[in-house]
Amino acid sequence: MFTLVAILLIALTFDYINGFHDAANSIATIVSTRVLTPRAAVAWAGFFNFVAFVIFPLHVAHTIGKGIIDPNIIDDAVLLGALGGAIAWNLITWWYGLPSSSSHALVGGLLGAGISKGGLHVVQQSGVLKTAVFIVVSPVLGMVLGGGMMVLVSWVFRRKNPGRLDRWFRRLQLLSSALFSLGHGANDAQKTMGIILAMLIAKGKIAPQAELPIWVILSCQSAMALGTLTGGWRIVRTMGMRLTKLKPVGGFCAETGAAGMLFLASALGIPVSTTHTITGGIVGVGWVNKPAGVRWAVALRIVWAWLFTVQSAAVIAAALYFGLRAAGVK
Repeated sequence: MFTLVAILLIALTFDYINGFHDAANSIATIVSTRVLTPRAAVAWAGFFNFVAFVIFPLHVAHTIGKGIIDPNIIDDAVLLGALGGAIAWNLITWWYGLPSSSSHALVGGLLGAGISKGGLHVVQQSGVLKTAVFIVVSPVLGMVLGGGMMVLVSWVFRRKNPGRLDRWFRRLQLLSSALFSLGHGANDAQKTMGIILAMLIAKGKIAPQAELPIWVILSCQSAMALGTLTGGWRIVRTMGMRLTKLKPVGGFCAETGAAGMLFLASALGIPVSTTHTITGGIVGVGWVNKPAGVRWAVALRIVWAWLFTVQSAAVIAAALYFGLRAAGVK
């Protein structure tokens, strides 16, 4: 019973840090365009993070819980190692202001701890493959959708007064930020639900085909929303103020394009990175407006963090797994 409660608390801590780390994804554009103050923006995003479970099915939770590694080999050391690896990488990248992926850190943690216990054959190829494919697809599609929205809006409103257009899109950014926060809450909070689902199945508390208990859903959505309310300000500066200069119309297009990508991934049960997606949207808008206005050196630094996330979290998780086994945790 003690280890069950401990893993539950650590999983919710990861969920909180995920919200804290990824707050920038939901609010960077709305803060950088000065539509809302930072505190008002995180409150807005936190609310929509929480209510996402009312709208989206729990497909992503089942992918994480049963579709990354064989659930039959999961034990306390595997779960603790996976969570520890993901949390450690999140905190490292937060400290350096790098918007890396909490989702891929968790996937890397599961792979590192799971392979350390059972070898390569425990990897669920279909779940890992679709996650790997969307490491590339999500930022590219976010960029295409964000840039495409910018082209469409620029053409439709080409004869409108710029001042009036700015006022309209300042209001519309409230909608686009809400949509993106819904997508964030749907995709990211479900990853922690998947970890708790795996634990409950491994300990025989629920059947493998059972529905997620409502207390798990509410706990994970609450932890995510509270993390968002705290806000990771270092990453907000990187995403909203250093990558490219945005106006309200650009912020609306970036968020709306990224939200569309997240809605698609959540419906398909694919755990994607909200960080990758919104970065793609921002770069797409910046490239349409003024390619030279995108700070490509900052974008390259972000890409390097993406490339090392799965491997780094996996290595940390593997080390933690072996340390836990040496300490007698099984």
